Amino acid sequence: MKNAACLSVGLVCLLFLPVLVASDDHKAGERLVLKIEGVEYAFRWCPVGTFTMGSPSDELGRFERETQHRVTLSRGFWMLETEVAQEMWESVMGNNPSNFKGAKLPVEYVSWDDCQKFIEQLNSHLAGTPGAPAGYKFSLPTEAQWEYACRAGTTTALNSGKDLTDEGFACANLDELGWYGWFDRRDEKEMTTHAVGQKKPNAWGLYDMHGNVWEWCSDWYGDYPSGVVTDPTGTNKASIRVLRGGCWCDHAGFCRSAIRNGHAPSARYFFYGVRLSLVRVK
Repeated sequence: MKNAACLSVGLVCLLFLPVLVASDDHKAGERLVLKIEGVEYAFRWCPVGTFTMGSPSDELGRFERETQHRVTLSRGFWMLETEVAQEMWESVMGNNPSNFKGAKLPVEYVSWDDCQKFIEQLNSHLAGTPGAPAGYKFSLPTEAQWEYACRAGTTTALNSGKDLTDEGFACANLDELGWYGWFDRRDEKEMTTHAVGQKKPNAWGLYDMHGNVWEWCSDWYGDYPSGVVTDPTGTNKASIRVLRGGCWCDHAGFCRSAIRNGHAPSARYFFYGVRLSLVRVK
């Protein structure tokens, strides 16, 4: 009877053990921290939602391929709180291709193709990582996911809730962009990447969405769709991949929430980096 009682208690305990399952039941900006190869990866939750992607016709510095359109994201996802830092990359890949060296600096001089290899390695570690949500995998964010996460509910040129002014277009003041992003102020001391997570975050706790390094997205670069779309993944007819966010050597106008860039998936520069998403496996 004693053994039977112990078995019964054990079964009850098992029933109440916490189990991480695929769920969208999180608050915007909720934080998830995973530890892989001894390095912490902090993510923020981006909930299901609909937003206006692109820029209005009167936004200072806008480009032709930023046509506004409504986008619905039907699944929430986790977005890395900062760009991938060099300590993250090196602990998984065993190398550090960056031009500007530093454990907390964003990894750069990485191509879209390089990022796919990094993600493949990360996903091989995911199943055994404590706290990892079941049913998710690492990925590059889609372009829509990136802009949605960057904006965090804002509709302005910057995720601080501010727009650029004529006076601040090249070198925005602190109230516009300086508190939130790393960009070219024409100051020799600033002509480098900077340690991730040092500026103010947006409303969902995401850092460095403006400037520091351009961030690769999963999509091929092309014209936006017309009308309302759900979970867009970009065009299938292109030869270059999307990059978003601007960088340390761009002026403020190139670091807006809607700014778009594109390059060959094999391209590497000392201002091209990466930010991860953690998405539900379909």
